[in-house]
Amino acid sequence: MKLIAIIIAMLLIVPVYGQRSKKKDEVTEEVVYTEGIIYALPRTGIRISVKATEEVYTPGPYAAYANDLLGIKDVSTRPSTRWVIDDIKLDFFSEPDPENIYKSSGVPASLISLTPDGCIAGVGLTDYNPPGNLIKTSRVSYPYSEEGFQFTNLSDTPLFAPGDSTNGFTPTKISVGQKAAQAAALIFKCRTSRFETAVGFLDELPPDGEAYKQSLNELSAIEKTYVSLFVGRKSSKSYTYGFDFIPASESVKGEVVFRFSEQKGVLEKSDLSGKPVMLNIEKLDALAGKQSSISASDNPYAGDSGIYYRVPGMAGIKVMYELKTIATARASVAQFGTVAPVPEEFLNGNYKLEFYPGTGSIKKIIRKQ
Repeated sequence: MKLIAIIIAMLLIVPVYGQRSKKKDEVTEEVVYTEGIIYALPRTGIRISVKATEEVYTPGPYAAYANDLLGIKDVSTRPSTRWVIDDIKLDFFSEPDPENIYKSSGVPASLISLTPDGCIAGVGLTDYNPPGNLIKTSRVSYPYSEEGFQFTNLSDTPLFAPGDSTNGFTPTKISVGQKAAQAAALIFKCRTSRFETAVGFLDELPPDGEAYKQSLNELSAIEKTYVSLFVGRKSSKSYTYGFDFIPASESVKGEVVFRFSEQKGVLEKSDLSGKPVMLNIEKLDALAGKQSSISASDNPYAGDSGIYYRVPGMAGIKVMYELKTIATARASVAQFGTVAPVPEEFLNGNYKLEFYPGTGSIKKIIRKQ
């Protein structure tokens, strides 16, 4: 009886084992491994370059006497700093679009050429030389037009006058008003000398024309230096800033790219002490809509090769500050356009396709000889 029970148990187990093995074999046969070349289509970024100047006013030591001694009114006695935006330029760059990554396999994949950053450059190209992966830095530069400027207390006499017998030969300090009066007297003396040189009233004239010109220039420089003791001096520093912005696939309005303050200059957009400088990017929807309506293919095998190209869209760009437009541009923006599959008949190895690396659009198609 035990032997019979063992035989019956084995008969029940063997079919189950066979069934499991069959299912395992069936699953193995259905697994298909597909490898290929991964690439991206590019997207467009906008680089805003800003040139700004810092103007620093340093009042002269005799500013309080400018009106009384020289007749120059409204001379400020307080130092100040003022920033102005001189120029804004818009440049464009491209980079791989993380929203448009594809993989191609088979014969078409073996024909793909890529840019250094992994964007598609062409299909079937035999003479493609990829450019170097150049990096353009958004930098800040600090060229100084006047550096280390300081006023000198110019005068024909020192700060102290020697004493005499009336005060026991004790040195007497000369007041600021006296120093200002001496400087003003020298200014008028320079003007008189320049006038007399120009009209020939001097007893002894310069020997030649070059010496005559040099004498006038020297008098003008001396006068300018002494006048600055009253009206002050202005120095300036020029700065260049760069900000990058990459729009999505839709219009952008009121995007703050940086901030600006007349007291602090160009600031990061997170610094609320400045007023916002905003970017408006208007996508031309009519163009994008027309592209999308005719990009669909009736071919059921369209896109099987995994190779796609882009038809870029157009955008109107404005940089706004205090509700005023300070820069405009009109340019192609890759992600504002349409993505479409390359027709399969161009991917059999008999054609060369070259792409614009900045937009992913087709530059030309050539049939091989």
